[in-house]
Amino acid sequence: MNVRFPGESTEYRLARDRLLQREIDLRRAMEAVAAARRDLPPGGLVPEDYVFQGTNANGAPTDVRLSELFAPGKDSLVIYNFMFPRDPGDERPGPASGQTARLPREEGPCPSCVALLDQLDGAVEHVSQHLNLVVVAKSPLPRVLAFSAERGWRRLRLLSSADNTYNRDYFGETAEGSQRPMLNVCHRDDGAIRHFWGSELLYAPTDPHQDPRHVGTLEPVWNLLDLTREGRPIHWDEQLHY
Repeated sequence: MNVRFPGESTEYRLARDRLLQREIDLRRAMEAVAAARRDLPPGGLVPEDYVFQGTNANGAPTDVRLSELFAPGKDSLVIYNFMFPRDPGDERPGPASGQTARLPREEGPCPSCVALLDQLDGAVEHVSQHLNLVVVAKSPLPRVLAFSAERGWRRLRLLSSADNTYNRDYFGETAEGSQRPMLNVCHRDDGAIRHFWGSELLYAPTDPHQDPRHVGTLEPVWNLLDLTREGRPIHWDEQLHY
């Protein structure tokens, strides 16, 4: 390659070229992981046709079965567990206004989940050309929809899992009932719905000063910070407002 930026030193260029090779290796490793994921053998059959609470085309509350979340011609379903309510130990401020601000803080939404969903709301229009994406939360549907409106989300499909065991069955909830930001992918094969992949990295050991990064490749916020001299801050978390 013959890339040179104005004013750079020979020392910088040599170091940058070494880093570039590592970036090439990382790109290859990421593709190899994606290929290995695609080559997974069939996962377990989803044990039941979970019933969630959602809305119909007119916005009225209605029951929605898992099988009904698959649009024609789209056989992959991505389900993100929104921590609403948040983790019991999360002391970050809640919403500053709106109906959700009246909730006790421990019953409100997780700011980190909200930050991710802010980003995914913009991606829905694009990824929905190829897959189905839904967000489930344990809170009652009216709370979930009220917060969505307050946050200004326009494309995300939000559902309540308050009356089923999906969260517990698929590691989006601890035995004590605390919510976890799990992401699962299901696939429909000849009418049978199977679990394809889950972000199990959430539960894997981490190195010092690392969060699980189980959905790290989905998050522009953290990836943008990684491009800077300062890097991602160690003692900082997303907030509902700044």
